[in-house]
Amino acid sequence: MDDRLKRQLAFILEIDKEKNVFRQTHLSGGGRAENDAEHAWHMAIMAWLLKDYANEPVDVAKVMMMCLIHDIVEIDAGDTYAYDPEGLKTQQAREDAAKERIFSLLPDDQRAELIALFDEFEQWSSPEARFAHSLDNLQPLMLNNSNDGADWKAHGVMARQVWGRQTQTKLGSEKLFEVTEGIIRGQIEKGNLPE
Repeated sequence: MDDRLKRQLAFILEIDKEKNVFRQTHLSGGGRAENDAEHAWHMAIMAWLLKDYANEPVDVAKVMMMCLIHDIVEIDAGDTYAYDPEGLKTQQAREDAAKERIFSLLPDDQRAELIALFDEFEQWSSPEARFAHSLDNLQPLMLNNSNDGADWKAHGVMARQVWGRQTQTKLGSEKLFEVTEGIIRGQIEKGNLPE
């Protein structure tokens, strides 16, 4: 077996560990905690299904790939809860170190390609990145909605915090932002998301 294939297979095996990174969000209907791999898969399917709602034309295959790789760094960095101010302070440093270690398992050309794609997502620097972020915001919101806000309640999350995160959804999709507005208002009305 040549070195290129060995490195590719080593990376493939390494990213299997993403299945063991559990998020604060639970599966729809109150199931167990979702893992990062499930979150990424769910977002990739959403990208293809909802591509017509992107604010700008997008290369949907690129969006799907962003969805699939955006949380690989959490194998080392761990999941940082969106509403954890202390964790957010160190998130970038932890994820940068993880990005270098994990993507460096690949051959140099593929390492460079995936790091560029990861950085593009992180910097919101393209229509694809902005749309992928819209999906990254909507997906856990939908799960929380299906659980009557159980994850927000467990962490004492306030409506203003959710609004703060979700306002960025409109950068990638005005239409999906309308969906998020409806979900948030509904959860406020039910008393699941205090103002």
